[in-house]
Amino acid sequence: MKRNVERKNKRSKVMKVSKKIVAVLGAAFLLGACSQPTTSTKPQKESKLNIMTTFFPMYDFTRNIVGEEGNVTLLISAGTEPHEYDPTAKDIAKISQSDALVYDNENMETWVPTVMKSLTDSKVKEIKATKDMELLPIEDDDEHEGEEHHDEHEHEFDPHVWLSPKKAKLLVEKITAQLSEAFPEKASAFKTNAQAYLEKLSQLDNEYTTALKDAKQKNFVTQHTAFRYLATDYGLNQVGIAGISPEAEPSPARLAELTKYIKENEIRYIYFEENASEKIAKTLATETGVVLEVLNPLESLTKEEMDKGDNYISVMKENLQALLKTTTVAGKEIKPEH
Repeated sequence: MKRNVERKNKRSKVMKVSKKIVAVLGAAFLLGACSQPTTSTKPQKESKLNIMTTFFPMYDFTRNIVGEEGNVTLLISAGTEPHEYDPTAKDIAKISQSDALVYDNENMETWVPTVMKSLTDSKVKEIKATKDMELLPIEDDDEHEGEEHHDEHEHEFDPHVWLSPKKAKLLVEKITAQLSEAFPEKASAFKTNAQAYLEKLSQLDNEYTTALKDAKQKNFVTQHTAFRYLATDYGLNQVGIAGISPEAEPSPARLAELTKYIKENEIRYIYFEENASEKIAKTLATETGVVLEVLNPLESLTKEEMDKGDNYISVMKENLQALLKTTTVAGKEIKPEH
């Protein structure tokens, strides 16, 4: 009953978010009108497309598809949490002036349907990466650590499709098909670029399949339950753990509970979405014997990571190496904490 009440409250908050977005649309249209480029009578060669993408995986997939045929822009800036993002009037104006907006789905970017519905006079094409894909429903224990920060962006289906390399290939195919339909004059280039990128993703998929097919321990424990598509596609089992954060030490009572749970289940590693502070890692290691590792959900790379050239494939290879620390050592079945 409590869970149902919480769900209703969260849906109510989603409605508030929609109203908040609507409230900035007027300002967005004013910004858009003020920044419209003047027309020129000079003959121009075929111009590049301006493609807006929401968050990092959509950006990385799209730029590999578009190549030299367009300018691909990342809307949600480096280091910003996509789950907590709402577009500003300036952001909406940028979207309205783009040729296309590429996004994951309305379960991740909950604001997209409202914004796109409002852009009646815009040329922008809507490109939904998970179009016609069957998504996994959110389960009760799929709550994110710090879910109170995400309440206004509650989703009913798990949006983290990109975290399975196998599913990433489907996303690239769907983005390519929709861009090709929207801009047929560039379809040949899109398909050629996509094919080259899909070969790299297939190699990544094969690396995951080969490395995980004979996993001695199929259960991995994570503070951010974003990896269910990965787990499902490669024969693993994601186990979520609550009350633990990379920024704050657990209370003495919670630490006692964690110690009992970790030792009973012989857990050797707990995966975080980012590096935990040295103090927290040391506390948990000393008290529970567990080691903290990073499984990057790729929702937002830092500016430093982007500057050094990290991309979807390189980060997913790092994730595989992190997972192998758990899967290569036999262990008992890890039960969810109650």
